[in-house]
Amino acid sequence: MTFDSTNAPDRRADSSQRLRDRALARWENEGGAGPADPDSGSGLRKPRADSPPLSNAELVQLQVRVIALENLVIALLAQAGEQQLEAIRDMAAYILPRRDFTPHRLTIHAAAEMISLVGRANRFRGR
Repeated sequence: MTFDSTNAPDRRADSSQRLRDRALARWENEGGAGPADPDSGSGLRKPRADSPPLSNAELVQLQVRVIALENLVIALLAQAGEQQLEAIRDMAAYILPRRDFTPHRLTIHAAAEMISLVGRANRFRGR
């Protein structure tokens, strides 16, 4: 068996492009939430039967981690250039509901949170 390495990068790029296109297509109508099997179109993943529910301590730890990550993002955005901040604003506008698409509450909140993070970073910058 021989392996033609000249086509390997092209196949990886094609595969990567297909995955990217599928992920972006989900933003159009599902707020980025994808199916368990990307080809099935069956909706969101169902929790595994063998996964126990999170305890209160685990939920608190997740909250702490989200707060920490949010503050890290704000610190990074405070150092970002105007081009990066504008790209974030554009992405938030892109994921807001558009004509002929179903509005999703969580997506609307996510877009508002993106704008909020940019605003908080601007205050941190002293603007």
